[in-house]
Amino acid sequence: MPQRMFQGCCHYLIPLSSKETIMAKKLKSLASSVTDNQLTSTIKESTQQIWLAGLGAYAKAQEEGGKIFEALVQEGEALQTRPRQSADEKIAAITDKTTGTWGRLEQVFEDRVARAVASLGIPTRKDIDKLSKRMAELTEVVQQLADAQDDTVAPAAEAKPAAATVAKKPAARKPPVKKAAAPIAKVKEEVKALASEVERVAKDVKEKGEATLS
Repeated sequence: MPQRMFQGCCHYLIPLSSKETIMAKKLKSLASSVTDNQLTSTIKESTQQIWLAGLGAYAKAQEEGGKIFEALVQEGEALQTRPRQSADEKIAAITDKTTGTWGRLEQVFEDRVARAVASLGIPTRKDIDKLSKRMAELTEVVQQLADAQDDTVAPAAEAKPAAATVAKKPAARKPPVKKAAAPIAKVKEEVKALASEVERVAKDVKEKGEATLS
């Protein structure tokens, strides 16, 4: 009896262990299959998210890159304008200084040339202008003298017929002749004075020219 029970127990225990082994294999197989599906799904989702994230990052970078590019362009224009403005200001300052310096140099040069000409005895423009002015004045005075002479000759010519008609009246006409003679004498004096001065200036110019040539 004990032998049969042992045998029975052994016979009973063996089938139980084989069933557990089969169930364990099935569970492992199911677990392994479920894990692979989940892992595959997770990888797919992660890959898709990574792809979408990459697209978003690219779009964002493109948008931000455009803004950054515009900002860089504006900064570049500002930097380009500032040196140009500074250069223009410097050029204007240099031009002003150069113009002022050149004006002073011209004045100094003219003064030195004038002194050199005076030391050499060369007639200057002032001398020539002075002579021309005196010549013009002399011409005007001569014209006045000619006009005065014409005015004097005309009354004298008119007085002769009156003298032939009335013998006593010519003595009364003498004062007008004297009045006309007075301006003529004054004009003659002015002509002589101007002629002397013109002659003197011309002589100075001639002497200076001869001294320069010698």
